[in-house]
Amino acid sequence: MAPGTKVSDEVLRMFRALGDETRLRLLRRLRAGEQCVCDLTEELDSRQSLLSFHLRTLKDAGLVTDRRDGRWVYYAINPDGLEALRRALDELRPSDRSLRVLRRCD
Repeated sequence: MAPGTKVSDEVLRMFRALGDETRLRLLRRLRAGEQCVCDLTEELDSRQSLLSFHLRTLKDAGLVTDRRDGRWVYYAINPDGLEALRRALDELRPSDRSLRVLRRCD
């Protein structure tokens, strides 16, 4: 990202979504593969309505996908969302040139 470039709304949504412990715990659980919200409720010892809110936030940020099967909704990590997040973080990495002292302030 060039200096002065505006951060995209997509990147901001991702970082905001990751700023919550429950959502990070959900992502860790989803690393094992697709899971039903009912299973996540038991694993995280939380109410379904609260987890559904957090899962919707992760979905809106592009970090998870969902799939309906009958009355259940199954969630999975979205690899494309994680790749977009990785690219955003890579843009923040200092270049080799920026690691050198360019000018000393006296």
